[in-house]
Amino acid sequence: MAGVLGDEIDVLAKARRAMPGDYVPSDSEPYMSEQQQDYFRRLLLEWKRSILSASENTLSALQEGPIREPDLNDRASSETDWGIELRTRDRQRKLIAKIDSAMRRIDEGEYGFCEVTGEPIGLGRLIARPIATMTVEAQQAHERREKISRDM
Repeated sequence: MAGVLGDEIDVLAKARRAMPGDYVPSDSEPYMSEQQQDYFRRLLLEWKRSILSASENTLSALQEGPIREPDLNDRASSETDWGIELRTRDRQRKLIAKIDSAMRRIDEGEYGFCEVTGEPIGLGRLIARPIATMTVEAQQAHERREKISRDM
């Protein structure tokens, strides 16, 4: 799990580096100003592009043919690696749906506001997790409720 999350963070960091200009939203400007919305829209698009590019590379490698390791241990290791890669790509496919949802929220003027409380999510959280839909407090409460219902 930590490795997959690390991959997700790496792809987001790569998307940030690929963005033109050096603008970063700050608390000194109006929250979710046009410039901030444009920044997050471009970041989300770049993040999605990076994910799709990585997926194409995986697909190309899969089409090259089956694993033909002569040693059974090497073959098992290769198959395990492919399994991890495919699970990562499935997770990223779900992430693309969340990115598309965030893009819709930008278009509808709802981006940056908690879906539970309606409060601003905060620039720091959105910069760290552009697909966030809840404030940290609302997310923590949601996770506590999930844990309690799971433990019953």
